[in-house]
Amino acid sequence: MSKIPLTVLGAELLRNELHHLKTVERPSVINAIAEARAQGDLSENAEYEAAKERQGFIEGRILELEAKLGSAQVIDPRTINADGRCVFGATVKLEDMDNGDVVVYQIVGDDEADIKQCKISISSPIARALIGKYSGDIAEVQAPSGVREYEVVDVQYL
Repeated sequence: MSKIPLTVLGAELLRNELHHLKTVERPSVINAIAEARAQGDLSENAEYEAAKERQGFIEGRILELEAKLGSAQVIDPRTINADGRCVFGATVKLEDMDNGDVVVYQIVGDDEADIKQCKISISSPIARALIGKYSGDIAEVQAPSGVREYEVVDVQYL
């Protein structure tokens, strides 16, 4: 099985979600199923069907999270010694060569990616173009609108 890269924070968030599902959501849905069963005929009981469907979702998500955490390679960006290269976990400051806009992204695992928090997936086109680049290098990114060029202004391991 291949390793799934996660930052320390990303792994912690998945562990918290797993704990919440096991300790709050699972018992809640079990109670909902028990209450619906107590109402009698299950063949026409919409509450029972909804609770069973919710239980299936919760159990599926628990299995998914356990598998991801079991195959996770947790990487702490602060301990990386990449000599200024863009690597997984790095926080990269970029300047768009077309319009001069400056953006800052952290390269994270697929499950952690959230563009609103400036976290981009390691498998995204921009992250793939940045991997291995140093400050001052130009990264060419294939975007839907064509090739975009970004200059790597700074690389940090936060």
